[in-house]
Amino acid sequence: MIPPIADRFVAGESPAEALDHVRQLNGQHVKAIVNLLGEHYDDRSSVRADAAAYRALVGDISKSGLDACLSVKPSQLGLDLGEDVFREELAAVVDAAADHDVFVWIDMEDHTTTDATLDAFEALAREYGDDDQYRVGVCVQANLRRTRDDVERLADVPGKVRFVKGAYDEPAAVAYQQSARVDQEYKSLLEYVFERYDGGIGVGSHDPAMIDHAIALHDEHGTDFEIQMLMGVRETAQFDLAESYPVYQYVPFGDRWKSYFYRRMTERKENLRFGLRAILGR
Repeated sequence: MIPPIADRFVAGESPAEALDHVRQLNGQHVKAIVNLLGEHYDDRSSVRADAAAYRALVGDISKSGLDACLSVKPSQLGLDLGEDVFREELAAVVDAAADHDVFVWIDMEDHTTTDATLDAFEALAREYGDDDQYRVGVCVQANLRRTRDDVERLADVPGKVRFVKGAYDEPAAVAYQQSARVDQEYKSLLEYVFERYDGGIGVGSHDPAMIDHAIALHDEHGTDFEIQMLMGVRETAQFDLAESYPVYQYVPFGDRWKSYFYRRMTERKENLRFGLRAILGR
């Protein structure tokens, strides 16, 4: 059982608990990106178990009629065991999701996984998607020096692209180190895609300046986009924005919640203050 201090950021340990949270979100016009917590598996049995859980989850989402999609991590689906394992397991999840009309996001991990992740995304997007119906999406990170080239490459791929600033501690040789430089690159990437993409843009940020910039670009170009934020972070803003724009909340669940929770607690001062108040009963 997840303690009250952690359930702000994690929807529960079971699929049923996660879907209950999604139902509440949908009631406030927010959609969901559901993620089963798990990453960096070094044994095939764990990979197979999570892949099977995702295939079952798409059926649950379809039957429930909820407005939700999936998000999977490459290392969760076997990338650490080999690119062939990852491609096989991911294809099976996407195939099941397509049968149930459920969208699948592929998360991006550290820079060493970028090529394998983008290659898998492009292959599946071209196999399952078309200009009228996207089936898969991928995340790109503004802090990586290579991302502008990647975004240009993906311009004609029939899938969605989520833009985040980047949370991994990457070396200076491959990533911008200053937050102001990352912000500059994030805005520049948004300007590029709102002008040149046909849609399918995910703005994955809690930064009001980045969200306002995306809204201004949408107003200028009319390009479809969606705003994506984490469970437990700026939720009032999520509900307010959902009155006017498509908003998705990233909803993690599962029994591997501790490391995720500790990461959320330490990444923002507001989260740490929340945790201390809960511990002290204030």
